Amino acid sequence: MPPQQGTSRLSRSPGRLLAFSDGVFAIAVTLLVLEIQPPRDFGHLVRGLGALWPSYLAYTLSFLLIGQVWVNHHVMFDRVRHVDRGVLFLNTLLLMVIAFLPFSTSLLAEALRAEQGLRASVVVYGGTLWMAAALFNIIWAHLRRAGLLDRSLGPFAVRAIGRRFALALLWIGSGILVGAFVPVAGVVIIAAFLPAYYLPIRGEYGEDDNAADQPV
Repeated sequence: MPPQQGTSRLSRSPGRLLAFSDGVFAIAVTLLVLEIQPPRDFGHLVRGLGALWPSYLAYTLSFLLIGQVWVNHHVMFDRVRHVDRGVLFLNTLLLMVIAFLPFSTSLLAEALRAEQGLRASVVVYGGTLWMAAALFNIIWAHLRRAGLLDRSLGPFAVRAIGRRFALALLWIGSGILVGAFVPVAGVVIIAAFLPAYYLPIRGEYGEDDNAADQPV
């Protein structure tokens, strides 16, 4: 079938990209639980299980954060018509950061357990999430610039999704900055990022496209 006028000769469907990405997300959340090692002293098992609270905390936070990234990854790619090499490369970088998160999680848990190096571990943990947020913004900008988004996605929705992704940089960045001085407060700020970013984005389903020309 000849290519339509105004389109590239090779039109790559995002299907394989999403399938590969889902696999990486699934492996990353599975690896998180491997950081939680059973207590060695079964004579005081309850006490030993309780002492693992830093691992439980880091596991829960990271699992929900990766789940959040997965949700917003689908919000982005559900409205993509096709992908180019740029998108494939940028998405690979995003997955590389996601695959690094189990290490950052383990680092944070060990620092909480040892009560040492907590500032550095929060900065590394937050920095990993910030890199993921930065790549989301870069991918979204590339999709818009290259005209790869579904034409049914109106200007209002495009701006709304872009604003949500941009806000993540400021939110996580503030958590890193605070965490460098007050680690617990930094973790709380990053954790507060969770409920807000699981909420739907106004306009993502095109319901506010008629408001595209309104000031924002």
